[in-house]
Amino acid sequence: MITHDNARTMIATALSKGRELELKPLSVVVLDAGGHVLAFEREDGAAPGRFEIARGKAYGAVMLGMPGSAQMARAETQAYFMAAVNGAYGGKVIPVPGGVLVMADGAVVGAVGVTGDTSDNDAVAAVAGVEAAGFAAQA
Repeated sequence: MITHDNARTMIATALSKGRELELKPLSVVVLDAGGHVLAFEREDGAAPGRFEIARGKAYGAVMLGMPGSAQMARAETQAYFMAAVNGAYGGKVIPVPGGVLVMADGAVVGAVGVTGDTSDNDAVAAVAGVEAAGFAAQA
């Protein structure tokens, strides 16, 4: 289970990693295994609409049990499948890197969504946050 302290560590570390890499202002959300928001933070200068993007990346990861990179690959080869999934989830899925699974003992316990820079850079920041909180990341 991801505690509030775990979620805060994930966010603080992801944002710190973004500053270290000189990324654009980031927004970070942490979801539990049921897709519910545990914590969110948006850096100064990040667009206000970034919450929905960060949540969509994390939501797709946790609900499908696959990280954003795998969702993107699936969307490229089976666009109809991802379109159907997104319809089933009310348009809440954003199938690109930056949605990272949080794993404990081989089980999905939540997801982190990061947005603001390139999707690949977003994923790097998310992984740093997940690992800093003592969990395994699947990006």
